Amino acid sequence: MIDDVETLLEDIGFEAETSVLTHRQAQVLALRERDVSQADIADALGTSRANVSSVESSARENLTKARETVAFAEALRAPVRVRIPAGTDLYDVPDRVYDACDENGVKVDHTAPDLMKVVSDAAGPAVQGRKISIPLVIGVTSNGLVRVRHRE
Repeated sequence: MIDDVETLLEDIGFEAETSVLTHRQAQVLALRERDVSQADIADALGTSRANVSSVESSARENLTKARETVAFAEALRAPVRVRIPAGTDLYDVPDRVYDACDENGVKVDHTAPDLMKVVSDAAGPAVQGRKISIPLVIGVTSNGLVRVRHRE
C-alpha cells in the first residue's frame, strides 16, 4: 500500500519542498482519496488512527488555504471585478457580469444558467436558494475564467 502511494506521488510530481503539504499529508490524502480507511492507513504507517485523522485534517486545511490564496492572486490580476451585494437575486448576477465584461472587452464562455451554477457552486453557503446572502466579488480573468470570492 505505501509503495503504491509513493509511486503515485512520484508519478504526479509531488515535491514536499514546493508543496503546501508535507510528505506525510500527501501520503494520507492519496490513500484517503482511494477510500482507504484511517485505521488501515494508521496500520500501514505505524501510527494511530487519531494521528492519521489529525494529519488528514491539517492537509485539507492547507489545501483550502492554498486554493484561497490562488483565488486571491487571480482576483488581483482579473481585469473584471463585479461586486454582488447581499440580497441580490442570483438570476441578476449574469447580466451584471456580462455588462462588466463587455465594458472591459472580456469574453465569458458561460451561458447565463451556466454562470449562475458556477457562482452558486463556488459561493457555497453565500448563496441561499436564489439569494446572495453574503456579499461576493466575481472576478473574470482576461481569458474568461470566472472566480468567486466571499466578502465576509
